[in-house]
Amino acid sequence: MTPPHFEGDLRAAPSARFAIIASRWNPRITDALVAGARRAFLDNGVDVDAVDVVRVPGAWELPLVAARLAAANRHVAIVALGCVVRGDTRHYEHVADRCAEGLMRVSLDHRIPVLNGVLAAERFADAEARAGGSHGNKGEEAALAAIEMHNLLEKLP
Repeated sequence: MTPPHFEGDLRAAPSARFAIIASRWNPRITDALVAGARRAFLDNGVDVDAVDVVRVPGAWELPLVAARLAAANRHVAIVALGCVVRGDTRHYEHVADRCAEGLMRVSLDHRIPVLNGVLAAERFADAEARAGGSHGNKGEEAALAAIEMHNLLEKLP
């Protein structure tokens, strides 16, 4: 007997609501990430009115807002978007690492997909390449993963 196989796809339930939380820091990058995420949701059948967008000052604030949204239990998945670029101090590492840890904690504590689309780039050009440039759009990729994870979790026992 073949064991069961579970896999998500890019079909969201008609009643599904998604959230995008995006940092305002590095707006040229984050605005492109948000646009990519919104486009991905729309292109995969998620109504524009079923995607809430929340803006926060920077990446550091993303986990707190993700936790608040997850606790409200209105969304099937949350996409967190931001951009942290290495500078001359260790601040970059603190922000990027703690943001990622916080987002994972929200996901596990609330049992909701929280997709980490926060770019941690060495140079601004590296971030541009991942926000609609030569390396695609990580906002779009995070939104697609959000839809797939929602679909997968609906199928799991």
